[in-house]
Amino acid sequence: MERNRHTPRARGASAGLQPAGPLGKIFAALIGSILLVLGLMFSVVIIAVAIAFGLIIWGWIWWKTRALRQQMRAQMEAGMAAGAGASATYSDGEGAPSSGRVIEGEVIRADDPPPPER
Repeated sequence: MERNRHTPRARGASAGLQPAGPLGKIFAALIGSILLVLGLMFSVVIIAVAIAFGLIIWGWIWWKTRALRQQMRAQMEAGMAAGAGASATYSDGEGAPSSGRVIEGEVIRADDPPPPER
């Protein structure tokens, strides 16, 4: 006995499926559209929740660092009032203060010659 498993009717009949008529196609399109709209709605809700959560975290960090910002602002105003602008010297408390100039450069390193082979 030979079974023909490659024909669509044989697979549909064995699975208990019937060919879709025009009403079935309309119903499938309607269900697909509803699922698409529901998926878009849930994705918009998830994005809105993520944005709200991010704004809450940003606000909390902003609130916790307000004293530090005030301290930095006061320090900058004190430096400007003392006449120290862009040409101010910087000192970290260790050694002589620097002039405030930044010199950028490259270093070319010459490696030692390889040891002689034996």
